[in-house]
Amino acid sequence: MSKHITTKPKHVDYFCVPRPLWRKVKKGLPKKPWKRGPGRPPADNRAVLNGIWYVLWTGCQWKAVQRDWFGVCSSVLHARFQVWQQNGVFAQFLQVMARFYAKKRHIQWAWQAVDSKSVPAPLGGTATGHSPTDRSKQGSKVHILVDQRGAPLAVHITGANEHDKWSVDDLVFSIVVPRPGFAQHFCADKGYDFSDVREIICHAGYQDHIKRRRPRGEQATACAIPGETQYPARRWVVERTLSWLTKRRSLKVRWCKKAENWLAFVQFACAHILSDMAIYG
Repeated sequence: MSKHITTKPKHVDYFCVPRPLWRKVKKGLPKKPWKRGPGRPPADNRAVLNGIWYVLWTGCQWKAVQRDWFGVCSSVLHARFQVWQQNGVFAQFLQVMARFYAKKRHIQWAWQAVDSKSVPAPLGGTATGHSPTDRSKQGSKVHILVDQRGAPLAVHITGANEHDKWSVDDLVFSIVVPRPGFAQHFCADKGYDFSDVREIICHAGYQDHIKRRRPRGEQATACAIPGETQYPARRWVVERTLSWLTKRRSLKVRWCKKAENWLAFVQFACAHILSDMAIYG
């Protein structure tokens, strides 16, 4: 049997944003002013984005980035990153790449899945809490909704102590592209098995496929899906997408005190995933 042949690069260049991604997102960056005032000219957007890309993948401190690497000092990188985050540039990246993915591969709306992942947040900050899975240390959660292939369509940030069910409505009603009107299925694990979650899903037009929390001593019953004796294994795609996100060290451990800055990193990473899925499948 022949192996699957792909043109996707085997290694990630930490110092340079991939060209296909840059071509799509550069239009959303602010343009240089026509008339330059006194002082140094503003740093090039491509160089700044490359510096942000490096911090995203390596998880280093902003001040660890040297000027001769990208031609931009670390203070300018951090300042430009926060300005872009406040202007919604990274949220726009996610929306643009979702539309690009929909154009190239067509979003598989029939099945969607949600899940979350807790990461430590040693510095604390907003949207953090005592993690019940990490000895009550400070942590944060990233919640994500994906399509049938695992393409991220919505992300949300909360504290690690917040239950997953409280983020379902934020995910469903903040999908970055319009949903079609035909019937769609919603997959989730036992952590979402609550009556209010099922009510939200029903109101949003989904048919829920949430793994039931079976009480102790109760016999296992068949799934309500016709022709299937157990719940289909469709949740693995969202778990795979979460593992793709945590390959980036800035997302494996949250060092940002501001939740908005960390969300910007997550949105940038999701835009990269969508770009790769659109181009390489």
